[in-house]
Amino acid sequence: MPDTVAHDVKDLSLAEQGKSKIELIEKRMAVLATIGERFRKEKPLEGIRVSACLHVTTETANLVRTLKDGGADVVLCASNPLSTQDDVAAALVAEYGISTYAVKGEDNDTYYRHITAAVDHHPQVTMDDGADVIGYLHGERPEQTAEILGGTEETTTGVIRLRALEAEGALKFPVVAVNEANTKHLFDNRYGTGQSTIDGIIRATNMLLAGLDVVVCGYGWCGRGVAMRAKGMGARVTVVEVDPLRALEAVMDGYRVGPLSQVATYGDLFITATGDKHVIRGEHMELMKDGAIIANTGHFNVEIEIPALEKMAKSRRTVRDFMEEFVLADGRVLYLLAEGRLVNLSAAEGHPAQVMDMSFANQALAAEYIVKQGKELENRVYSVPQEIDEHIAALKLETMGVAIDSLTAEQEKYLASWDEGT
Repeated sequence: MPDTVAHDVKDLSLAEQGKSKIELIEKRMAVLATIGERFRKEKPLEGIRVSACLHVTTETANLVRTLKDGGADVVLCASNPLSTQDDVAAALVAEYGISTYAVKGEDNDTYYRHITAAVDHHPQVTMDDGADVIGYLHGERPEQTAEILGGTEETTTGVIRLRALEAEGALKFPVVAVNEANTKHLFDNRYGTGQSTIDGIIRATNMLLAGLDVVVCGYGWCGRGVAMRAKGMGARVTVVEVDPLRALEAVMDGYRVGPLSQVATYGDLFITATGDKHVIRGEHMELMKDGAIIANTGHFNVEIEIPALEKMAKSRRTVRDFMEEFVLADGRVLYLLAEGRLVNLSAAEGHPAQVMDMSFANQALAAEYIVKQGKELENRVYSVPQEIDEHIAALKLETMGVAIDSLTAEQEKYLASWDEGT
């Protein structure tokens, strides 16, 4: 066991339990393990200070171990107050010597104190899930941004914030949008969010989805995944969208589509997955039927207008872990899951390791890319380079034992030409 590093976790006595879980999940992350083998030999991150603000889960543990294997000096803090696995946080400190600041259920002051600790590390590379470290650096520590080679961003919500910074001309260092990689959003957002959101809702409610009217707000890749999994479990799914193209896709995919003002009257379960604010508002909750359940799988707890629900309620109580009952003035009862925070990580364990394998492979290789290329990059939001994306896809297929065809010389010539037709 290494000497104890600086930390703030719930209980270091949980470390052995966390280590067992981390080792189990490591076996399900073969792509990241392959990258880790190379990192141990080549040390591409030697001496680089990395501050990571991510969900502190078994999958994240294997990512930060890979970064450390590559030579990085890593500090980790939680990117959501309810997403931390306390035994994993303990193991990272006591078993792997990685400074970790994360406690499940931490209050807002503690959350930002932990982000401050990550920034105090004076990172040269930042790694965000929601852009909180980058936001803190730009707002509170702009003088430190000159030390930073670049950052990475994991999720849709964070990319939205960063593109807003870039549009204002205020982004002070380059950021690689890991979420934009095909090997991230086509799989993590769709299959990972789809499965883990339903998992979190079932754990929180012990509810049968078959036969229910489930309303999915947002039909991006996360919303697609949630709708697909809910439909697969026998629910009648309605999609709420503001984008006509996505709404049309939902119709063509076989879902009912309508405005929330109409849908609110019949939904049994409402799930937000938009990355925007106050998607479900008081005016919608006024229309909901007795017993309706509201959940969010977007990154921040702003998609549901919780202050409006609190104002409408004459009483409230916790009826199950991560399930709160609000009794309204007219006697109707509405249920809010996981304080309106992302239900898949608050009430469950987040995405399965097999899909996070690709997402975190992107994080590791994006960090390596920033160290090699950061000084040549402008202060912009970049997509993951295509060669990294394709390399990860190939590695994933290889670790799954799947072989594919390759083009013949004739086929390559044909695809590169214009003069051969019928």
